[in-house]
Amino acid sequence: MKLTEQQVTAIKRKRGELDLSITDLANTTGVSKWTLIDIFKHDHRNVNSSTFKKLNDWIVDQYTTIN
Repeated sequence: MKLTEQQVTAIKRKRGELDLSITDLANTTGVSKWTLIDIFKHDHRNVNSSTFKKLNDWIVDQYTTIN
């Protein structure tokens, strides 16, 4: 599965708002910090379905808990 630029931007933005390190984000989402580094720094957008779901679920949860 492929993460869109909008999804990656939303994850980066929310990570910044929450002041999370990559390690903290990895612990929160259940996605390896090395995978997150690849996504953020190396434009790695093709991820397996479980990684896609974990990141997508996390970003949706972050935006729905605000309201």
